[in-house]
Amino acid sequence: MLGRVPAPPGPFRPGFWRSPIRGPWLTSVFGLVLLVGMPVLFVTGALSYAAYNPGLGRPNDQTPDKGLLGFYLFDWPTDPSWLYRLTQGVHVTLGVTLVPVVLAKLWSVIPKLFVWPPVRSAAYALERLSLLMLVGGVVFEFVTGILNIQLHYVFPGSFYTLHFYGAWVFIAAFAVHVALKLGTAVRALRSRSLPGELRTGLPATRPEPSDGEGLVAVSPAAPTTSRRGALALVGGGSLALFVVTAGQSLGGGLRATALLAPHNREPASGPNGFQINKTAASVGVPPAAVGPDWRLELLGGADPVILTRAQLLAMRQSSAWLPIACVEGWSTPDQLWGGLRLADLAALAGLPDAAGVLVDSVQPPGPYSSVLLRGNQIHDPRSLLALRVNGADLSLDHGFPARIIVPANPGVNNTKWVGRLTFRR
Repeated sequence: MLGRVPAPPGPFRPGFWRSPIRGPWLTSVFGLVLLVGMPVLFVTGALSYAAYNPGLGRPNDQTPDKGLLGFYLFDWPTDPSWLYRLTQGVHVTLGVTLVPVVLAKLWSVIPKLFVWPPVRSAAYALERLSLLMLVGGVVFEFVTGILNIQLHYVFPGSFYTLHFYGAWVFIAAFAVHVALKLGTAVRALRSRSLPGELRTGLPATRPEPSDGEGLVAVSPAAPTTSRRGALALVGGGSLALFVVTAGQSLGGGLRATALLAPHNREPASGPNGFQINKTAASVGVPPAAVGPDWRLELLGGADPVILTRAQLLAMRQSSAWLPIACVEGWSTPDQLWGGLRLADLAALAGLPDAAGVLVDSVQPPGPYSSVLLRGNQIHDPRSLLALRVNGADLSLDHGFPARIIVPANPGVNNTKWVGRLTFRR
């Protein structure tokens, strides 16, 4: 019945789409790039979620209703110390770099979104549903991800929850779409030579043969660019985005090129002159809570242990070279942290074999004002309650009077302005 209804005007009419370069081959080239890149994005994103140790429950778990979607979770390791810096740097940099490819792929298949009639058979309905989920999922994931790395939180809920569930919806649709279209894509890629297309300029550009899929224009216009030009535009855009993004993770001389970094690339000089995620003022740390009356409370044993900062400084100090890496993709080079090993504090509290610790900040209650650390994080000799960095006292914005620093730990879980450590059996 629906098939006998005339197509609505505009994009539902076959003659509306007239680009002479749109077709299965160009779509498949973009698809091939995404076939490699999207699984890497999904895996590194899943590892980012695992790094928060949601298996410990609240307050670490941002998605308590994940059910089977958390089947892969494991105890996040502390070795190598740069692990989270690598996985999240790849996730964010690759995601930004793929934006032009995603947009080009969406442009190349947009006629498919307006095919009339929209449903012709059960198999066709499944393909259309997977396409709707695929397009919606990729747009949702990229938009929320880019807003997050720019610290622009306009989501109707937690970014972590939305991005987590969105990723699973997308990857399910992606798997279905690949299963349905892989054979077609392989045939399309074999139909033309990539070197040959790269040698074909504008005057020799011709439409692909009719494909029966609705991608090739039925009444193509004169070409305004070649397929070579389209690939160069997309590739050049991806390269430019890589250059202005990767430096925030790679560091060194490239840090100055990280124009899309959400924080100052060189915020200050001196021992504390490296990137800061949240300042004391932004989270409302009360000045009195970090003043001379500040005390560290150790709980878990038979009796609480209360220590002043002077007493902590008088104890045996340890040091470790460790970076800070955050979910937004930025990271610092290794800094020299000095303070007390968490394992020593666990022993002082009366639980030398502690299996976990709840870290509470003196900042007002809010996201990540409290976090849980696993036993392997406590007992790594590089895991510290840091009092100093690069030979100087911590600045207030870096967590004075004391902060957590743990190898391979997401930056937000390296709690600042620590007031209480509650060790658990």
